Amino acid sequence: MNRINQKLQENKKLLSIYFTAGYPALNDTVRIIQDLEKHGVDMIEIGLPFSDPLADGPTIQESSTAALQNGMHTELLFEQLKDIRKTVSIPLIVMGYFNPMLQYGVEAFCKKCHDIGIDGIIMPDLPLDVYQEEYEDIFKKNGLINVFLITPQTSKERIRQIDAASEGFIYMVSSASVTGSQSGFGNTQTDYFERIAAMQLKNQQIVGFGISNSETFEAATKTAKGAIIGSAFIKHLTKQGVDGIADFVQSIR
Repeated sequence: MNRINQKLQENKKLLSIYFTAGYPALNDTVRIIQDLEKHGVDMIEIGLPFSDPLADGPTIQESSTAALQNGMHTELLFEQLKDIRKTVSIPLIVMGYFNPMLQYGVEAFCKKCHDIGIDGIIMPDLPLDVYQEEYEDIFKKNGLINVFLITPQTSKERIRQIDAASEGFIYMVSSASVTGSQSGFGNTQTDYFERIAAMQLKNQQIVGFGISNSETFEAATKTAKGAIIGSAFIKHLTKQGVDGIADFVQSIR
């Protein structure tokens, strides 16, 4: 069984952390992953930096630009992660944009992920129909779960289609805006969370965008299985460096 699905079976609310590979420093990637697991994070999204990250807010965009300037690229990330499964056991997901994956070669990219021990991929700009027509067999052959996103604007019909195509969890975007932390959730968002919960989808949901502290984590996971924190963690890394990871995780839980 894929590690993502094993983790989803645990009787707890899951904390997933996103960070940009190659940031703050080029060679921080492995240490960040190891420290996040050590301090109790359940899943990790490893951001593959891209020059035009349309779904990301300014914090993640800036970290992506800095990582590229540091020298991060796809092949280097794979090289950094080649021995990651010797020290890390929690699910690892590569999150990025389809262009770098396409340039690398989708089949070669997926095989590399499989060989390293990556469990899933999140590509916000890879449409469901294109994935199913052209790439689903490649993902499945390499044991990779493709995680799809839904937003408050996604129709019920589309959500059902995504639920049928999914094999892990659904990434539930909390709002229609780009990534970034916020102080709390309003009635519109809580109504959306409850509306999705009432659909009784076969796949559990993990909420992303706008989770920044224990309050928003608790609110997001009231009806969902877990929550993803990205921008707030990257801000913490920017200010405190990799030595402050324990403090950040403890502040959420």
